[in-house]
Amino acid sequence: MQSLIKDINLASEGRKKIEWVSNFMPTLNTLGDEFEKSQTFKGKTIVVSVHLEAKTAYLATVLKRGGADVIVTGSNPLSTQDDVAAGLVDMGITVYACYNCTDEEYFNFLHKALDHKPHIIIDDGGDLVNLLHTTRQDAKDRLIGGSEETTTGVHRLYALEHAEKLTFPMIAVNDSYCKYLFDNRYGTGQSVWDGIMRTTNLTVTGKNVVVAGYGWCGKGVAMRAKGLGAHVYVTEVDPIKAVEAVFDGFKVLPMIEAAKIGDIFCTVTGCKDVIVKEHFEVMKDKAIMCNAGHFDCEVNAVDLEVLAVSHERVRQNIEGYTMADGRKLYLLAEGRLVNLAAGDGHPAEIMDLSFAMQALAAEYLLKHGKTMDVKVHVLPHELDTRIADLKLKSMGYDLDALTQDQIDYLTKVN
Repeated sequence: MQSLIKDINLASEGRKKIEWVSNFMPTLNTLGDEFEKSQTFKGKTIVVSVHLEAKTAYLATVLKRGGADVIVTGSNPLSTQDDVAAGLVDMGITVYACYNCTDEEYFNFLHKALDHKPHIIIDDGGDLVNLLHTTRQDAKDRLIGGSEETTTGVHRLYALEHAEKLTFPMIAVNDSYCKYLFDNRYGTGQSVWDGIMRTTNLTVTGKNVVVAGYGWCGKGVAMRAKGLGAHVYVTEVDPIKAVEAVFDGFKVLPMIEAAKIGDIFCTVTGCKDVIVKEHFEVMKDKAIMCNAGHFDCEVNAVDLEVLAVSHERVRQNIEGYTMADGRKLYLLAEGRLVNLAAGDGHPAEIMDLSFAMQALAAEYLLKHGKTMDVKVHVLPHELDTRIADLKLKSMGYDLDALTQDQIDYLTKVN
């Protein structure tokens, strides 16, 4: 089937981006060499629905080297990079994606990808899984199973499992140590501020930054804000996470109080309606809001539009809303993922770990999928340690090893 992209003439720049990140993803390079030698995925179709930028593209090429027929589509209307999509097509991979597509076009791309009747899916946010359980059950004819990249998608998977509606095994790659300890914390922490600073061209130091949610992503965003010199405030609904934030040196308070003092707000909860009408009403003039959760429902843009007497695009990826009292409030990237819609996503070295886990998840499904229980799985710990060991060696570090006497001391009854 023919690819659907914006412009194939952008391929040269896209290929340069893909080649650039490949230089900084040694773990994935090692797996690619292994897959190519053994043709691990020969004869299998893999559909990848992940934010389509250079690192995702490189994962697709690694799977292709292993013999897979790889179909790529995006997982958010604003995170696809058109030059990268063109570069993949130029490299012989089928792509259905373009930047700033409508919701109708976005789901049409997903349907086109599922028309290939995949053996394995790699999902980000759960839209492929949702379609396979609703309107596209016909596309499950050859399906072995899939993997999920992000926290929001894992929440949707567990909802399906608990409702006893999940119909094929899924691996929660997001819940692997080599994913959430690094991608969610260090990756989100850096890429969110890359996106904010690139978009606004403003300083962070001295400003009051409000981070909504103190999971692994929130920890990263707060940590980087502190390092940039901000006064950081955290909002939470979980008392354990709230205590952790306090012990990490941050002030915890309800959003209605934080709304009065914040200069920059970043939602990282995976939930909806985190910032709503009552918060907009008390915000300072020129407050800036953004979201780093998967869906654009954390900052309620409908409430914001209703309150505003005027609304205009003031700069690329910045929407300005003027309130009746003259205050201006700003929303970045339409409330979508600021690190991807207004940036390049996580650093390549971080995604090296995450996508290495995705590659191993695909291999694991191929070997064990037909005998796996229909539920949400986490990859075996030995795969986590294998990836960590490869990454550590690629960075020039080494480990001690336990002696047999030490192993006996730790594992046998004394």
